Amino acid sequence: MTLGVADRPRTPLEVDGQALEMGSWAGEGTPLLLLHEGLGSVSMWRDFPGLLADVTRRPVVAWSRQGYGWSEPLPDARDPDYMHVEADRLPRLLDALGIERAALFGHSDGGSIALLAAARFPDRVEALILEAPHIYVEQVTVDSIAAIRDVYQRSDLAERLGRHHRDADEVFWRWNNIWLEPRFRSWNIEECLADIRAPALLIQGLEDEYGTLEQLNRIEAMLDRVCRLELTNCGHSPHRDQPAAVLEGVAAFLGELSPC
Repeated sequence: MTLGVADRPRTPLEVDGQALEMGSWAGEGTPLLLLHEGLGSVSMWRDFPGLLADVTRRPVVAWSRQGYGWSEPLPDARDPDYMHVEADRLPRLLDALGIERAALFGHSDGGSIALLAAARFPDRVEALILEAPHIYVEQVTVDSIAAIRDVYQRSDLAERLGRHHRDADEVFWRWNNIWLEPRFRSWNIEECLADIRAPALLIQGLEDEYGTLEQLNRIEAMLDRVCRLELTNCGHSPHRDQPAAVLEGVAAFLGELSPC
């Protein structure tokens, strides 16, 4: 499968009757699908998808989930199982793209969705690359999300997010409110990890303000084939803070797809 280059990623992709913003970068072989973070979108990946396509020589596809970027809005309030809902959508998204099997690159919430999808649909997931994934709710995560609420209200963060989303307020408050909701404190996907067959590369910045290495430790304890990349001088977004190290690690991992 060969995908065209998206110079401005606003190409619509219809999934479940909803138009989703999509970008694609050309390559050969099994595609890499990018699953963005809780405030992310296609454009918030910046130049990373193109760099990833260059170093891996694979097709790369990114999309904005419903309610993000310029995809269609979400009609209802978000529930604590919203990442499970997105994972269940993955086969239909793959079908819409004409892709039988893919490697998943997930960042933060996107990493959690990728884990859930790999557990539920193992035949359709070749490999996992996970940046700062969450499998349970840590206190440091809750504290940082509470703190950014004040930053959002007192800074230009809303304006900056507005460059990447149709409705930045809607994106921010849906994400912030659900993570701070008392019902969400019991959210935990550890039990699903035993169903994952795909090899995984786990990437974590050692200065990540939204999660600790315990997330990776628990994932590694449950998966058969795991490689780890821990990065210094790196926060919650390794592909932005340490792009060269991430690209090198991903290329080596996909080139071997064997236990480390």
